[in-house]
Amino acid sequence: MTTEIHGTVADGFEAVRQEFAAFVAEEQPDYEGQLCAHLHGRRVVDLWAGGDADSLYGVYSSTKGAAHLVVALLVQDGTLELDRKVTYYWPEFAAEGKGQLTLRELIAHRAGVVGTDTGFSPQELADDRQLAERLADQRPFWRPGTAFGYHALVIGALTGEVVRRATGRTLQEVYEERVRAPYGLDFFLGLPAAHEPRFRTAQPMAPTAEQRALLDSLPGGPHTLAAIAFNRHTAEPTDLALLPNDPLVRAKGPASVGGVASARGLAGLYAAAISEVEGKAPLLKEDTAAEFGQFHSVGYDLVARTHKSYGLGFQAVADTWHPFLGVGAFGHSGAGGCQAFADPRSGLAYGYTRRRFAFPGGAAPENDRLAAAVHRAALASR
Repeated sequence: MTTEIHGTVADGFEAVRQEFAAFVAEEQPDYEGQLCAHLHGRRVVDLWAGGDADSLYGVYSSTKGAAHLVVALLVQDGTLELDRKVTYYWPEFAAEGKGQLTLRELIAHRAGVVGTDTGFSPQELADDRQLAERLADQRPFWRPGTAFGYHALVIGALTGEVVRRATGRTLQEVYEERVRAPYGLDFFLGLPAAHEPRFRTAQPMAPTAEQRALLDSLPGGPHTLAAIAFNRHTAEPTDLALLPNDPLVRAKGPASVGGVASARGLAGLYAAAISEVEGKAPLLKEDTAAEFGQFHSVGYDLVARTHKSYGLGFQAVADTWHPFLGVGAFGHSGAGGCQAFADPRSGLAYGYTRRRFAFPGGAAPENDRLAAAVHRAALASR
């Protein structure tokens, strides 16, 4: 049975449709996913297979991109200052030797509080306020500012508490007012009940025997930084693949991993960040986009135990994922396989979602070919 490809592409982007169709034909028969891209604010790719155009998916850590777009806007406004100490906004964060950390270091994954010694309950993971309260008292796992490691489940709570202290409003409220609602984005940090019927439950990874053997061979232990960062060291270990299926996570939209979106929503967010959309000026000024996309933490990630690159809250996408992109491209992948980014130099904004958790986690491998096809078409259209 052949999975049908739906949607449209602009003139000059026909090769993207062909690449998407070729990938879907190679994938599992129950594949379901979406691909969308904008060029200089104009939608040029809008494709899907399985599900429908309006389907919404859990986007895992791509949520961090929406969260840190809020931070970028507040820095641009002057409400937040990157080189102020976190304790200027949040005094309780000074506990256990964290008092010298700046906001810039915090959102570059340099705080060292990737979790807590005892972990979080499922209810706590869904609630950024509870996470922040626990993390304020936690002794960091490395000296703050001296190294970096992926704060996978908590960076949005840390960021969100700074936003709340500075504005009196939650990060999710600021996002809804300044980003999602004005652009009608299908990218929610807190899914309204009215949109619940559109949500497609996340499906667990279905590895081949060879892939399963590789996963089983990876080093691990209950008290490693990775186990703590992904909350696998508790009596109720977090099953990351199925996290979006928790109604409480969807309803509260924790700013690290709780977003629900379509590919249109992902691409639309980054298009609005860097381009004029429907007569609205870009959300970010060029210098703000450049600062948040600039390399801030590059090298060995203590949690991921491999090379990683981060800007401010965003991944440095050209180094971490797609080397053909321009310097300063910024965005964030999601564990289930989704990917989203902006490339300010080419004017490209990209979003991809899929329903089944991809092997091996993070941006699914197909993003290499799909993003490259979109990028080639964008350059050729100049």
